[in-house]
Amino acid sequence: MTLLKIGEHEIAMGTKCKIDLPVAKLYTDAAVKLPVYIIRAKKPGPTLFVSAAIHGDELNGIEIIRRLINMKKFRLSAGTLIAVPMVNVYGVVNQSRYMPDRRDLNRSFPGSAKGSLAARVANIFLKEIVAHCDYGIDLHTGAVHRSNLPQIRANLMDEETLQLAKEFGVPVILNSEILEGSLREAAAQSGTKVLLYEAGEALRFDEFSIRAGIKGIVNILRHLKMMPKSRARKRQLCHFVAKNSGWLRASASGIACHYFALGDTVKAGDVLADIGGPYGEQLGQVIAIRGGVIIGKQNIPLVQEGEAMYHIALFDEEDAQITEHIEQIEAELVENTVRSEELL
Repeated sequence: MTLLKIGEHEIAMGTKCKIDLPVAKLYTDAAVKLPVYIIRAKKPGPTLFVSAAIHGDELNGIEIIRRLINMKKFRLSAGTLIAVPMVNVYGVVNQSRYMPDRRDLNRSFPGSAKGSLAARVANIFLKEIVAHCDYGIDLHTGAVHRSNLPQIRANLMDEETLQLAKEFGVPVILNSEILEGSLREAAAQSGTKVLLYEAGEALRFDEFSIRAGIKGIVNILRHLKMMPKSRARKRQLCHFVAKNSGWLRASASGIACHYFALGDTVKAGDVLADIGGPYGEQLGQVIAIRGGVIIGKQNIPLVQEGEAMYHIALFDEEDAQITEHIEQIEAELVENTVRSEELL
């Protein structure tokens, strides 16, 4: 396509611009707009969207996009990148996961031009952004007080999507069912292949998650031949596809003492946490049912009986090997990297 039309704007090849898509007004009569940043190369190629903050309290993705598009060396050699750093602007303003009508935007797709506020935002995003794209990367974090290890969730039954998930470059890949009303479901129906990146915690920046996200997007752009290949020697990527995963829940209500961290390997029978009362008495324990790697974890020490505390992924490979690889990637991206430009 020579001209890309988004809203009332027409963007030519070889240009970059920032536009605001009108969404609705607050009851104060203040307009709320969807911020969109478009980069188009002179040479034709795929169109990729990168979106963040569909849940308004998931801030890591905003920082990933902000850093990426501001890197001095960041250039496209072909195709189009559409970056949307805040899909749920209302939620970001209110530091809330939800829309003002308490609806989950990621359960409101494909939406409707005359529906609820969440449905209207979903409809605008789908028609004005996703409909133009061949591929997408949707950036998420864990919930409040809950962290996720950097991981890709996608429909791995699709061969091209599986290859994209591997190219992203994070160590853990999960086959994830497409949920009704989600962006991934609506995108799949329009023929857009989407990766969901989960990393970090709501309302917090996590440097490992941010750097891994930037590097992953660059890896995808290079794989799609939208960016030139790196001159640096390419490190051999290791991919660990989880065959299954599940949550371990609190056996009692109380104060938790955690013994394991994200990325740790656990064995069947390991005590992951003790749960005690306010006077020190032990009320319960969280015990691993089977071995695996912790890819999600509750951070707050206050727990209710039945509350999800540890997300354990199960692999065919040796779990200790996965943990070692996770530690290696974190060291490379955070401890040994001085400047974000080096991620390019």
